[in-house]
Amino acid sequence: MVRVAIDTNGLYTTQAGASRYIRGLIRGLRSLTLPDFDFSEVAWPVANFSFQQPQRTLKTLYRELVWAKLIGPRLISERRPAVFHSTANCLVVPPLGVKHVATLHDLALLRHPERFRPWHKWSTRKSLERLHRTDRIICISRFTADEAMALLNLPPQKLEVVYNGCEFHPDEGLPDEQPPSSRVPGEFFLFVGSLEPGKNLSLLKHVYSLAEKDSVALPPLVVVGARWSGVATEGQPPADWLYLGRQPDAVLVYLFRRALALVFPSKYEGFGLPVAEAMALGCPVICSPVASLPEVGGKAAVFAELNAGAYLAAMQTITRDVQLREEVARRGLQQAAQFSWKRCAQETLQIYQEA
Repeated sequence: MVRVAIDTNGLYTTQAGASRYIRGLIRGLRSLTLPDFDFSEVAWPVANFSFQQPQRTLKTLYRELVWAKLIGPRLISERRPAVFHSTANCLVVPPLGVKHVATLHDLALLRHPERFRPWHKWSTRKSLERLHRTDRIICISRFTADEAMALLNLPPQKLEVVYNGCEFHPDEGLPDEQPPSSRVPGEFFLFVGSLEPGKNLSLLKHVYSLAEKDSVALPPLVVVGARWSGVATEGQPPADWLYLGRQPDAVLVYLFRRALALVFPSKYEGFGLPVAEAMALGCPVICSPVASLPEVGGKAAVFAELNAGAYLAAMQTITRDVQLREEVARRGLQQAAQFSWKRCAQETLQIYQEA
């Protein structure tokens, strides 16, 4: 029996892509018939999503400076695993004799340090330094693997590319769709993502401003994501935008199936889960050929350069050309089919075995 301990602290510290990765990977592993493997979760199971102070700071300090250094390693020792998997960051250093596998999602901290708070910068840099002492590193895209070699000087033989799965993969079941509590327009574009500057919602404000200036009628934008305080500095949004806040997957299914397109002008992505999720539900995607998005979007996405004019042109084309929308949606279904959590789990299991 091979025991594997999986760090699930990310489930209690973020609601972004890393938490979807952890849930999806564990679900994928549980779907496999693995009589020779035993999996257990290791975490301080206390949620820390609110930005209310001083509670957030105190929980973060305890998790990273007390739990991760003293309690986590002891829990791992008690379970005697052959492999320990750091799934969101290298928070815990496992005891000697335990093979260490880590997942690297992206290197946004090094490319865009302005997006991070001082503590997050310090903590993430420490985590990145620990990668050099791991046995294997899972990169969620070829782009992330290339970044790891270029920015961290990590050896290629330590890196393995394992793509994320997709919450809405046709072979893994879908939640019943549910309309949001707010009434959505009959025709709309959709934005899904954490509303921090790197997701570049400000570009879409410029798009709608340009459309108004040029007397172009553009369907309104429905925005799904937590309303972070930093977004307030980007100015007032267009009057016909609808902010829905964070929504459950059942509502996302409803919105993806009805949107003209997902508009995703992110500047930097390790993978870009909303792109895969939209394609899996037949929703066309407009994004830019940056970072990992050409890998994930493949030949299915409509790529536009990161400027207001290019996005306005792409959105106008998608609005007017029904045949193009249908063709893009069809290609998206084919592209998204390769992103399943079961496949992700199978490839991750192979890395455990090799480690």
